[in-house]
Amino acid sequence: MRMIFVNLPVKDLPATRHFFNALGFTFNEQFSDDTAACMVVDENVFVMHLTEEKFAQFVTGKVGDPEQQTQVLTCLSAVSRQEVDDFKAKALAAGGREWKPNIEFGPMYGCSFQDINGNVWEFMHMDQSGG
Repeated sequence: MRMIFVNLPVKDLPATRHFFNALGFTFNEQFSDDTAACMVVDENVFVMHLTEEKFAQFVTGKVGDPEQQTQVLTCLSAVSRQEVDDFKAKALAAGGREWKPNIEFGPMYGCSFQDINGNVWEFMHMDQSGG
C-alpha cells in the first residue's frame, strides 16, 4: 500500500500545530520533533509541516514564500456541503485567511483558505449520487 506525504514549509511550527489541532487533526509524534510535525490526514495520508530551515535541506534552490506565490493547492475531500462550510469556519476562527470565494461547479462544492503560513488549502465535497 502506498502512502503520501505532502511536505510544506512553515514559519512557526508550534503555531502551525495549534492551528491544525483546532481543525481536528492529530500528529504522529514518532515522526515529529522541533523541526517537523507529521500531521495525520488519513491512514496513509500525511502532511509534513517542516520549518523553513528543515524544508531547505530537501530542495535545490530557495524555499518559496507562500505569501508571495502559490506553491501548491492541497485539497481534502469532504463528506457533505455542511462539512465544507464548517471546516472553513473552523479554519478562519483559528487564524486562517480567506483565499477565494467558495465554488460550486456541477456536483462539486468547495472552499479554500490560507493557513497561518500562507499555504492554500481546499476542502471539496463531490456529490457522486448522480442526482
